Amino acid sequence: MPFSRRDLIRTGVAAGAAVSIPSVLRAQTAPSAARTARTVIGSGDLRVFDPIYTAATITNHHGAAIYDTLFSPDSKFMPQPQMVEKWRVSDDKKTYTFELRDGLGWYDGAPITAAGCVASIRRWGQVDSGGQLNLERTKDISRKDDKTFAIALKEPLGLLIDILASPLSSCPYMMREKDARLPPTEQVTANIGSGPFKFNEPLAKPGVSFAYDRNEKYVPRKEPSDGLAGAKIVNVDRFIWENIADEQTAFAALQAGEIDFLGAPPVDFYSVIEGDPSLNLQILDKTGSEVYARLNFLQKPFDNVKARQAMLHLIDQEAFVRVMAPNPRCGRTVTVFGSDTLYSNDENTGWYSKGGDPEKARQLFKEAGYTGEKIVILQPTNIAFLNHASQLLAAELRKIGVNAELAPSDWGGVVTRRANTGPIENGGWNIFITSGSGYSQGDTVGNVFFPANGDKAWVGWPKSDEFEALRIKWADVDALEARKGLARKMQNVWWDFVGSVMLGQTFWPIARRKNLTGLIGMPSIIPMWNMQKV
Repeated sequence: MPFSRRDLIRTGVAAGAAVSIPSVLRAQTAPSAARTARTVIGSGDLRVFDPIYTAATITNHHGAAIYDTLFSPDSKFMPQPQMVEKWRVSDDKKTYTFELRDGLGWYDGAPITAAGCVASIRRWGQVDSGGQLNLERTKDISRKDDKTFAIALKEPLGLLIDILASPLSSCPYMMREKDARLPPTEQVTANIGSGPFKFNEPLAKPGVSFAYDRNEKYVPRKEPSDGLAGAKIVNVDRFIWENIADEQTAFAALQAGEIDFLGAPPVDFYSVIEGDPSLNLQILDKTGSEVYARLNFLQKPFDNVKARQAMLHLIDQEAFVRVMAPNPRCGRTVTVFGSDTLYSNDENTGWYSKGGDPEKARQLFKEAGYTGEKIVILQPTNIAFLNHASQLLAAELRKIGVNAELAPSDWGGVVTRRANTGPIENGGWNIFITSGSGYSQGDTVGNVFFPANGDKAWVGWPKSDEFEALRIKWADVDALEARKGLARKMQNVWWDFVGSVMLGQTFWPIARRKNLTGLIGMPSIIPMWNMQKV
């Protein structure tokens, strides 16, 4: 059943009033409006709460609120200690020893121990591309005492600290040992972390809103806030995520002051926002967003490279950018490594033609043996730019005779269904569209976009042994020019086997009320700390 803006606000109030708890505690769960920030994050609805189980952006935001990390990147993307007080590496570069900060604890009152960190690294290492590389190079991860643990490597891994500090999905969040001992294919549902916010379970209204309260026991670092590093100071008592799928309804709530932050305001309203003295547009991720279509390598027709190459020729990136974000800063992208990273290049991009080449695409589908079977495109109806891009892609496929069918759902439904490796008749899929920050496209180790190791890769399960052999070399190449050369070789192979299909580069501002200040602009994560209402 759809919810109106008024329904949502009333439901949130009723949820708080309905909780039967002592008056003192009830007062603690009902902070004033001035100490409560309400947001519509704009990355879909939160359905999966375990940031290791899924790489969904909305779950990464949730993870950043309630969990903490050993290291975090500063505003210059340099890794800095977060939960770690000090660390050292042996002379042979094979053993890293870490000591945790004093005063760290879980919400349930138990102290954070090295054993939980060891279990968390092992669980994360089974699903994250950087974590997988870490485990492949690791001889042992062991607890030394309650605050100290060590990673012993088979061979040096110069990127280890960078990998542990990666903010990309799946971020290496530290969990309780009992949670981290679950296999990564089984969801952690306890939501008990050690981060700057606590998940308010009684106020959780799936599909409507979630609340996060300030973790009064959190001990921030002494260094000033810098990117995702330094002190995580919480300046509000409660943060509420409203799930308002209709973008016009969400915008009306922002104008009325019923929410303070809107993650993805409608493009048509940019001029209205800029003319409203109480509102502000702000680009938090200045590296932009690369939008791409993920193809399912396990199912027909995209188990055939000819069909995947057909998609390259079909896509008119300028047309996709126009329907997703008619912003003059947006543009096409033909490089695997993002539009403006150190490794962007034009290797093996002869397939690109302005306006696309539908006839070439039709020919390649025929050579792939395509005979009219249904191609299912997962369509997230509650994220406007992905919704519009999905509809355009279906229309373009139908023009060349492909039996494309949209499968509408909210983003949570897409995240759930895309994990299905089975055929269409068993709930599987062929295509879904998503995006990643431009920053992440320069990270071949930590970005789930890159691995092409089949069933160990991210959803879509691309496989190219030639590409993987090149990608694995990345961690051992230090010189910039050598990495640029390696990037060209990787891209040359990528566009031959077509790991994903780029749809264009976009820049997405958020909208906020001007009395909400202190927002931290970083890729992949919208931190809820540091914000304040003035």
